[in-house]
Amino acid sequence: MRRTALALAALITLSPLAAPAQGAPDAAGIETVIRSQVEAMRADDWARAFTFASPTIQGIFRDPETFSRMVTSGYPMVWKPRSVQAGALTETPRGLSQAMIFEDAEGRFFIADYLMIEVGGEWRINGVSIRPAPAESA
Repeated sequence: MRRTALALAALITLSPLAAPAQGAPDAAGIETVIRSQVEAMRADDWARAFTFASPTIQGIFRDPETFSRMVTSGYPMVWKPRSVQAGALTETPRGLSQAMIFEDAEGRFFIADYLMIEVGGEWRINGVSIRPAPAESA
């Protein structure tokens, strides 16, 4: 399973479709924000998890309770992952996107692309797109 995660990380990092962002500011800070939100969700600290969302996302879900219902009902791989690994930080037409590889409780892998924006000098999550990771090739 770890070999699969490492292969996925290499695939994302080396993908020609995912060119690294030129001069991407504070890549470590972006990853820290995402990991901090994941840790808050693991601890069921939804008030804290909600603080890492952008004002747009906070406006959509309005409060931590509504946000928690969305995550727990639809995204267990993010809420209670077995493991999390960072992929590539890329520049997209919508802004910076940080790929994260999640392994769920059943050992399945997912790629989550976190759209990031800077708000008041701090990074915030402005959306997440999740898809199953490609199967390891033989």
